[in-house]
Amino acid sequence: MEPGRAGCLLLLLLLPALGAAALGEFDPYRVLGVGRSSSQADIKKAYKRLAREWHPDKNKDPGAEDKFIQISKAYEILSNEEKRANFDRYGDAGESQGFAQQHHRQFHRFHDGFYFDESFFHFPFNSERRDTSDEKYLLHFSHYINEIVPDSFKKPYLIKITSDWCFSCIHIEPVWKEVAQELEALGAGIGVVHAGYERRLAHHLGAHSTPTLLGLINGKITFFHNAVVRENLRQFVENLLPGNLVEKITDKNYIRFLSDWKKDNKPHVLLFDHMPVVPLLYKLTAFAYRDYLSFGYVYVGLRGTEELSSQYNINVYTPTMMIFKEHIDRPADVVQAREMKKQLIDDFLSQNKFLMVARLTNQRLFQELCPVKKSHRQRKHCVVLLTGEGEKFAEAYEAFLTFAVANTKDTLRFVHIYSDRQPEFAEALLMDEEKYRGRSAVVILERRNNVGKIAYKALEEAWQGSKEDNFILLDLLDQLRTDPGLLSSETVMADLNDELAPMFLVRWFYSTLDYVSDCWDSLFHSNWREMMPLLSLLFSALFILFGTVIVQAFSDSSDTRDSPPSGKEETATKTEKNDASFSKESNSRIPKKGFVEVTELTDINYTSNLVRLRPGHMNVVLILSNSTKTPLLQKFALEVYTFTGSSSLHFSFLSLDKHREWLEYLLEFAQDAAPIPNQYDKHFLERDYTGYVLALNGHKKYFCLFKPHRSGDEGGTLGLCEDYDALQHTEARGKPSCSPGSRSIKNKLHKLSFWMERLLEGSLQRFYIPSWPALD
Repeated sequence: MEPGRAGCLLLLLLLPALGAAALGEFDPYRVLGVGRSSSQADIKKAYKRLAREWHPDKNKDPGAEDKFIQISKAYEILSNEEKRANFDRYGDAGESQGFAQQHHRQFHRFHDGFYFDESFFHFPFNSERRDTSDEKYLLHFSHYINEIVPDSFKKPYLIKITSDWCFSCIHIEPVWKEVAQELEALGAGIGVVHAGYERRLAHHLGAHSTPTLLGLINGKITFFHNAVVRENLRQFVENLLPGNLVEKITDKNYIRFLSDWKKDNKPHVLLFDHMPVVPLLYKLTAFAYRDYLSFGYVYVGLRGTEELSSQYNINVYTPTMMIFKEHIDRPADVVQAREMKKQLIDDFLSQNKFLMVARLTNQRLFQELCPVKKSHRQRKHCVVLLTGEGEKFAEAYEAFLTFAVANTKDTLRFVHIYSDRQPEFAEALLMDEEKYRGRSAVVILERRNNVGKIAYKALEEAWQGSKEDNFILLDLLDQLRTDPGLLSSETVMADLNDELAPMFLVRWFYSTLDYVSDCWDSLFHSNWREMMPLLSLLFSALFILFGTVIVQAFSDSSDTRDSPPSGKEETATKTEKNDASFSKESNSRIPKKGFVEVTELTDINYTSNLVRLRPGHMNVVLILSNSTKTPLLQKFALEVYTFTGSSSLHFSFLSLDKHREWLEYLLEFAQDAAPIPNQYDKHFLERDYTGYVLALNGHKKYFCLFKPHRSGDEGGTLGLCEDYDALQHTEARGKPSCSPGSRSIKNKLHKLSFWMERLLEGSLQRFYIPSWPALD
């Protein structure tokens, strides 16, 4: 065959597929997320919801405008019966459907001569051929956030992310359809996300390829990583559920399990079945009702359950469900069926969610047991027993329970509460009257609104459970049916304390455990794009730690090299060299990072740097001598560098050799903190003030004082090197303790940074002076 003829023939063969793809590009049913059999009301409801979500004025997504145009176009087609019929018949709602159909039939007849059609390829990309079973599971972003995530706290969801032209999606379609129908019948949720139309939701779920399967429970997403077969998908959903939902019950532990109703404040459910493992239906049911009921499973074929089956007369061939409330010797309700269906179980459990006389342990339970009055015909009253714990109140509680069982009605709910655990509740109803102190009381109440307003009436005398008490309470309830005004007292009540809430440390421990388990699971199963934030945080922390160690190592070695020698002659000899090198060093270090500008305080700049300093500004002045200038300035720069970002701080140094008299005058105002010898003292001229730091506030005329660190003080106190008596003592021995030979000069500024922090906090002692002395 010639190449030209072969090319033409190939083109003719591909035209039908291209035409079908072009016709199936825009599907209004898929855009609105409705099925082909949906009513006009459903279509209108879906359009309003999507239009509100994707309106360009409210949605800032770059593709919101195009999406909104598609939604409007889809609604225009489906809201018009004629256009909708044309689309259903020809795949196009316009006037050219006849032409398209004619050409499609011509091509169809052409390749019919070769004895194959579209079904030969098994590519169901045409919307008319595609299975529409997923349409009822389609999810949109707002629907997922507002409905699916909250609902995941009641049942787990299995979600599939799919797209058009996805061959793997077609491959798993039969298994997915079978498992979805099976799990939905058991009580699990099913969702489908089309990545082409819901890119925002697909990105939110972390799906970067199709098909992707994931589970959602308690708002937490878990990805499926195994082969897509029925057994693996069922096991995946089962593994999403907590492991302690259903307890295995035998003859040895059933008494303990049923007796826990008082501690858990819940009815207990026993499930009798002949399956060796707990069926998934029961686990999903236990998860949905875990806040209201405790579940136990009895494998009737197991040796060690004969006594249990015999006591409650169980038919071992029929699945049985029993609910036990306050009395464990007989069930409060029973249901038996050869095939336990979800609807049957839900109807049975929803009618038995509470004890006969439940204990109010939190505000949520109070709102459910005692709902707000909606109308005069929907009144519901709560009869509350305010009692205490222990054998002292047991008789009154048993009498109240007996009364509640005998007078159960739809309009009445009997509850009890421990007054010592809910003191605000008891005080609001009983007004702390003396006659109820240490005794039980009964109150009839009705909630009027959701902000705590209630109407109530308390029995005149304390509740003892006698026949007279029963008669009085029964008479009040009969009067209440005809006269709602009997509840004459009103009050506003605060929310109840949550008695069963775990402690903060327990909640923190479980939260940390969940986070660690999520990270561990993500490390082995999630893709690298999901792990990038965690890895970035980890490597950043390691880099900061490594950098800190390196900087500290170099800083320690620099301090060791800069420590002065012990000989006095060597110190005097190197002082001149250090002074010269410091001046050169200071000029060369100006452009370097970490440079601190420290100016000398002289009579020339004294007025501008102190006396006329702007309000709110302070000058931090280091006291030094010519012999200690270089090491003290270097250490001073290291200590105050982190505070140089504050524009209200200025840094200077003052020569002790030139301005000793000015400093002594200032320190006389701080004699409480540092005693200063008078000028006639023979040791006056030998006083060592190097290392002192003054924070001078020129506007308010006060200063704060930093005194050099004592080398022998392990507590890290800041003070003078020695007081006057110690100075006399050490000089008499000929060993001055503050000489550079006895300790490093740089240690004088130890903990200066902590002092600076306290300075900025304003927690340092301030020494006020009448006026600033002149600097000669």
